[in-house]
Amino acid sequence: MSLVVFDIGGTTVKHGIWENQVLSEVAAFPTPDTFEALLEAFQQVINESDQTFEGIAISAPGAVDQEQRKILGISAVDYIHQRPIFAELEEYFGLPVTIENDANCAGIAEVELGVGKDAQNIAFVVIGTGVGGALFVHRKLYKGSHLFGGEVGLLKSQNEQTFSQNGTLVKAANFYSEQTNTKVDGKELYALKENGDPLAERLVNEMYQIMANNLYNIQVMFDPELIVLGGGISRRPELAAELTNRLSEQLKKEGVEEIMPAIKCCKFHNDANLIGAALNFKFKGTLL
Repeated sequence: MSLVVFDIGGTTVKHGIWENQVLSEVAAFPTPDTFEALLEAFQQVINESDQTFEGIAISAPGAVDQEQRKILGISAVDYIHQRPIFAELEEYFGLPVTIENDANCAGIAEVELGVGKDAQNIAFVVIGTGVGGALFVHRKLYKGSHLFGGEVGLLKSQNEQTFSQNGTLVKAANFYSEQTNTKVDGKELYALKENGDPLAERLVNEMYQIMANNLYNIQVMFDPELIVLGGGISRRPELAAELTNRLSEQLKKEGVEEIMPAIKCCKFHNDANLIGAALNFKFKGTLL
C-alpha cells in the first residue's frame, strides 16, 4: 500500500510517502493562506512523485469528527475547520482520504510501532510550544464524549495556569529572556543551566516540577501503565529519568507508589504525525 501523507501545521505542511511500513521522501512547504492553495500544493506533491497512490492520509490540528467528516474546533489554519473537508478532498483528488488530529496521530505511531507497542493503557503527552496529548485504553484511541479526550494541555494548577501556559521549555526560556533582557531559546537555556547559571537552573527545575505535577494528575485520574513523552524536549536524554523520579516521589507521598507508570520518550519525534496518519488510514478508524 502506497500513501501520500500530509501533516498540516500552522507554519509548514510536512509530507512524505508511506509504503511497506516505511516513511520516505519527507519534505515540507509553507502552509498556504487558503484552502484552494492547499489543494494545489497537495496536487503538486502528488504530481512530483512517480508513485501511484491508494489514498491520502492527513494529520491536522483540531477536533476531527469522523461521523460528520469535518474538523471542528479552531487552529492557526482556520480554513480547514467547519467545512465538509473529507468530501472536498476526495472529490478533488479522486482518492480515499483519512484525517485525524495531529497529537492523536503521533500517539497512534508510538502505540503501534514505537515505545508503546507492548503496553495496553497509554497516555501520550506532547510538550512543545504548548502541550497536547492522546489517551489509549486497551490500545484504542479514547477521544471522549466531546472529542476532547487527551487535551492535557488544559489541565490547571493551583495558580490557575494551564499545563500549556506554564509547563514548557519555551515558556521557561521566554521567562529567562524577560528577566535578563536577552533572547534565549530552550537549547540555550539548558546550556546556561549546565554552566551554573542560577536563574536557568531554577527555571528548568521548576519546569520539571510542573511537568511532574501534571503527570501526577494524569496518573491518578487515568492510571496508564505507560506515559510517552513527545515534542522537542523529548530529545533531552535526562527528561524521562527526571520525571520518573519526581512522579515517583509524589505517588509515594500519597501512599500509592504501586501505581507508578513507566515513563519513556517517544521513538519517532518529528515523523510521528506522518507515520500515525498513515497508520490511521491503514486501520480505517479501528484504533478509535
